[in-house]
Amino acid sequence: MLQTISPALARRVALAAQGFGRPAAPTPGIRQLGALVERLGLLQIDSVNVFERSHYMPAFSRLGPYDKAQLDRLSTGAKPRLTEYWVHEASLIPVDDWPLFRWRMQAYRDKAAADDTHWSQKNAPMLAWLRAELAANGPMRASAIEHDANKRSGPWWGWSDVKIGLETLFRWGDVVSGGRQRFERVYALPEQVFPTALLDREVPAADAHRALISQAARAHGIGTVKDLADYFRLRTEPSRAAIAELEDEGELIPVEVPGWGRGGTAGAAWLHRDARLPRRLDAAAVLSPFDPVVWERARALRLFDFHYRIEIYTPQEKRQFGYYVLPVLLGDTIVGRVDLKNDRQAGVLRVQASWAEPTAPGDTAARLAEVLRSTAAWQGLSDIEVVPRGNLAAALAAEI
Repeated sequence: MLQTISPALARRVALAAQGFGRPAAPTPGIRQLGALVERLGLLQIDSVNVFERSHYMPAFSRLGPYDKAQLDRLSTGAKPRLTEYWVHEASLIPVDDWPLFRWRMQAYRDKAAADDTHWSQKNAPMLAWLRAELAANGPMRASAIEHDANKRSGPWWGWSDVKIGLETLFRWGDVVSGGRQRFERVYALPEQVFPTALLDREVPAADAHRALISQAARAHGIGTVKDLADYFRLRTEPSRAAIAELEDEGELIPVEVPGWGRGGTAGAAWLHRDARLPRRLDAAAVLSPFDPVVWERARALRLFDFHYRIEIYTPQEKRQFGYYVLPVLLGDTIVGRVDLKNDRQAGVLRVQASWAEPTAPGDTAARLAEVLRSTAAWQGLSDIEVVPRGNLAAALAAEI
């Protein structure tokens, strides 16, 4: 008979696995940041900067205020500990995990080779020129390479061709990230960034899937097949095979969670053998829309009864909650959402809208005010302004 995990315990297991509920270091530094990325397995990157870029947010949500330059250091320099690849969208990952995605790189390459209409088929000279530019000049940004192209150091191509070519080579693993400058990715040949031992490491696709599902299970604590496969954007069938192997080895424990199945029935899930099962958990944070806790919207609904959609691409008149809305995590559940804007020029954190869920506790406004004060200080902002929009706005304004 399968072990039953209550929905409340499943929620706490998931949050604990993500690093919530642990004592915060007084001043989180390189060691704590590196350990957090190892725990999560990735930090999703997104270009929206209306409040803060998404890859900086998970560390703040879990560790509290830290120096963002310390996180940047992990992905730059002669021996970076983090690199970028397409894993759950574009993401920072530990450098040692890069070989786990060689099968995906090869799949991108094979798909391009089999498609006569693929951009790379008609632009082989462009790709060769880009490799030569990086070999001759070392790591470069796309804008610098485009500048070289316009100086006619090689055949002329426009910026879009340069960027498409670099991104094609990046997907194939022929070029890698050498960090970022003002958020613009620096492209490099693998041998310019990675040690030979890493470049020589070949991981069969089945072994890579098993390692990635293992990492997803550790990071989720508990999850369904879809949850675990989605963490690194894996297909269902190889994920099922990996789960079966890990279950046979005792790393994953099959369980049932009431309400996780169709029609409110118990649903099949797997618990990682090392997952913590906390009796209580008390977090206080705002979450990036691209935080692993909420990025799979169906999982967020299952865990927190929280229906979440990002409305950046929704016309303003049709937005329900706001433009850049961050979920509010208090205790062990999501109790509301805030639309934040970082007005850097005025030095103000603008709360464009604030909303409480129907079941939010009475101290939600007071606790959220503390979180926002910490958030403003982390961003170097001197003031907080609460716009009177949302059912939490009046109470929050009073607390601020």
